[in-house]
Amino acid sequence: MELGDFLYKVGSTYVIDDHKKVSKDVADLLRAAPEEIGHLVPAGYIVEGSPGKGNAATCPWVSFFDPDETRTARRGMYLVYLLAEDRKTFALSLNQGVTEITDALGAPEARKRLAAEAAAIRDALPSSSKEGLSATIDLGHRQGLPRSYEAGNLLAITYEVAALPDEQTLRADLSRMIGLYQDALAVREEVRQTTRDTIVTVLEEPPAQTSELLLHFAPKSDDEYEQTLTARKLRKNRSHETLVRQYGEFLRSQQIEVGTTVHPRDMVVIKAGVHWLVEAKFIRRGNATEAVREALGQLATYAFCLYPPDAQPHQLALFSEPIGDVYTRLLEHHGIASVWRTDEGWTGSPSALAAGLA
Repeated sequence: MELGDFLYKVGSTYVIDDHKKVSKDVADLLRAAPEEIGHLVPAGYIVEGSPGKGNAATCPWVSFFDPDETRTARRGMYLVYLLAEDRKTFALSLNQGVTEITDALGAPEARKRLAAEAAAIRDALPSSSKEGLSATIDLGHRQGLPRSYEAGNLLAITYEVAALPDEQTLRADLSRMIGLYQDALAVREEVRQTTRDTIVTVLEEPPAQTSELLLHFAPKSDDEYEQTLTARKLRKNRSHETLVRQYGEFLRSQQIEVGTTVHPRDMVVIKAGVHWLVEAKFIRRGNATEAVREALGQLATYAFCLYPPDAQPHQLALFSEPIGDVYTRLLEHHGIASVWRTDEGWTGSPSALAAGLA
């Protein structure tokens, strides 16, 4: 089904009856969003449409979740089509989960915090990425979830159901908002690190205080270091695992020996008798600073703690996209080769290319 046909059919047939129900046809269509329009967003995204649970939703929705951020509309940032109460407009909104923060703080305070967080992220985005987008949405409802959706909106495009743009425009808008989603995720972390108490959205399962490797560990011996590293259960996301798998497949296609089940290391590579220790980092929209710093630290830690001084491995940092010339040279300065994914395949730093790893 075309995106425009999907939106028009939902918008023009979604009617709540006296029993607070909607027709089975439109409810089924919303739930079929993954099959009908899921192909329009990046592979791996979770697509979900909802007419509500129990009683019909005042504002039904179709959401797109980056699984590395969230898998539910209860928390995190996500992209969503929201049908207004009067059924006259759809808002394609970059929005925030409202349920958990509302449960924790109550609706009035939650809306205040959501709006403040949205404004902080929005202000930190470049002007070019916000051009033509709206900082507000009007769902026509002054109570309940729709009002919280209005507060959580970062940026949006609103369409008249009776006068939807052509299919090409709708798809281009969706693609643009997917890109903005990734930009906003990166910007949010910058705001979190530089602005006190601005990013306050609640997570049901926050990362443990010890999620950073060795953060609170003071070893008494080298053996204690190695035991801690080997036992560590590191948090890995789908993008990270996909990056490791795809690069491993590439190396194997070049007849290079690869190990990807060598916890806590991401990968080890043996080529022409040379042992390479590999650390993989997924980059969000070109924001490579944190990824490079983490790769430097983790490669140094693993090499020191897991290998004897007289058998140190060569080191390789693997990235999901280019890290730039400065960071490439920085890693080379520290004896670390780097490889990254491109549209054409894999390329990397001079030492990686010389070793035949890209």
